[in-house]
Amino acid sequence: MTDRRLWSYKDIAAHIRVQPDTVRSYRKHGLLPPPDRVESGKPYWYAETIHAWVANRPSNRSRRE
Repeated sequence: MTDRRLWSYKDIAAHIRVQPDTVRSYRKHGLLPPPDRVESGKPYWYAETIHAWVANRPSNRSRRE
């Protein structure tokens, strides 16, 4: 089954246990996948996109996800 929920910066931040500004910085520096949708100028990602990104990103030495 495909997870098609849309996640905001806040949702992603809660999932990876960082502040939303950190997620914005990831996007600014090209560390976050491109948004799946943009609505009213705000980016959103499908939950499955973020789950795949988390699974493939380099691990953070100080944190477990």
